[in-house]
Amino acid sequence: SLCSLRGCCWSPQSDSNIPWCFFSSNHGYRVDGAVRTTQTGFQATLRRLSSPSLFGNDINTVLLTGEYQTQNRFRFRV
Repeated sequence: SLCSLRGCCWSPQSDSNIPWCFFSSNHGYRVDGAVRTTQTGFQATLRRLSSPSLFGNDINTVLLTGEYQTQNRFRFRV
């Protein structure tokens, strides 16, 4: 695969269900510390990896909250 300066990698696939463009695993955010389980889901602190920014003004630390609201609905907040 070939990757651009901003980290988007391009790898044409014969299977049309597989995206051709993707970001490598050293892009974006990583869980910092333990994932905390709650009664209805979880909370995790995410820290930005030191990869090139796509849009600028990235937030370095965010809280990800996941909540199972019903059997068919999952809510997440960043």
